[in-house]
Amino acid sequence: MEIVFSIAIGVLAGSGVWLVLRPRTFQVLMGLTLLSYATNLFIFGMGRLQTGRAPIIAGEAAADAALYADPVPQALVLTAIVIGFGTTALLLVLLLALRALTGTDHVDGRDPDMDVRARATQGAVADAGMDARDRATQGAVAEDRP
Repeated sequence: MEIVFSIAIGVLAGSGVWLVLRPRTFQVLMGLTLLSYATNLFIFGMGRLQTGRAPIIAGEAAADAALYADPVPQALVLTAIVIGFGTTALLLVLLLALRALTGTDHVDGRDPDMDVRARATQGAVADAGMDARDRATQGAVAEDRP
């Protein structure tokens, strides 16, 4: 059971790091979410993986720690899940607003595909403008000639 749990944490953490390094903001958000899931599982696993154990120590009986589950990691993970959900919702709203303002969802605010299209469009406009100016200049030169 522990090896499967460890592999799951490793896959979640690795996938999260890979997504955080991606250029799009939504992928970064999903990567941060996967990293938080991996961290939550790690904290939960530190409380010993046990089933069928009582979470509360009875006051009358002897307190043998092997007979009880540790409730602190469970409480920490529950709190982290709630905070993570709120943070994810806030970041999602911010990312939607950023996309509405910039028109792209790249981390640096620039879309390389749009830059290429913009340069091509600007180049075509500049070429068209130069052709019109060249024709006007050539027409003026032709009029000056006898």
